[in-house]
Amino acid sequence: MTKTSRRDVLTAAAAMTAAGLADTAPAAAQAGPKPIFAVPMVSIPIVGETSVFQVRRIYCIGRNYAAHAIERGSDPNREPPFFFQKPTDAIQNVAVGEVADHPYPSLTKNYHHEVELVAALKSGGSNIPAEKALDHVYGYALGLDMTRRDLQNGMAAEKKPWEIGKSFDHAAVIGPIHPASKTGHFDKGAISLAINGTVKQNSDLSKMIWSVAEQIAKLSEAFELKAGDIIYSGTPENVGPVVKGDVLLCKLEGLPDMSIKIV
Repeated sequence: MTKTSRRDVLTAAAAMTAAGLADTAPAAAQAGPKPIFAVPMVSIPIVGETSVFQVRRIYCIGRNYAAHAIERGSDPNREPPFFFQKPTDAIQNVAVGEVADHPYPSLTKNYHHEVELVAALKSGGSNIPAEKALDHVYGYALGLDMTRRDLQNGMAAEKKPWEIGKSFDHAAVIGPIHPASKTGHFDKGAISLAINGTVKQNSDLSKMIWSVAEQIAKLSEAFELKAGDIIYSGTPENVGPVVKGDVLLCKLEGLPDMSIKIV
């Protein structure tokens, strides 16, 4: 019969304790909830930076140029600003000098372009005064609020939400962000869109009914704005349809051009 010494017993006990601690350590380290799958971060390149701008929310303002409000059947002299959102992953980044392929979306037969100035926020808050609003702007970009117009109009006619007309894959086309520290803030400047070389939209930022600062102030009355929010600031008149094969060229005074091809 094998004899077991007190020393052997203590050694075995110590080994078992150490093994038990080793088994529990990973469990302790993994305590708490963890995602069951990874969701990609949505970001926009920043000109001249290796860092990127992470997108939290996409806000859009409707009918913010008088002539566009009129063509959409509104009275620009008395209608307050209204806003809608697009899903964050609707972002389609377009590099400077690139003509990016833009897929014609499903369900629509009347797909429209809307060229816009986009403001990107570095901070936020609630009930922000208009005179302090631009302090929260990190930079600006050139964007396209693409719209399934037939779906939007159909839902509006039925007095139903028209999110399906505005919120879909690739619906938020955008160029890189330019820091306001380098460009300054935009309260005027020519903005235009051409299709296959023919100018369709042609206006000036000074014709916006509500300035970027006023938009931020109004938005912050309804939502707590935060870093990572971007605001599509409205489109001029003469929005219209595009078809496969069309090349769109967007211009905004003070920023590089942006171009896509409908495929």
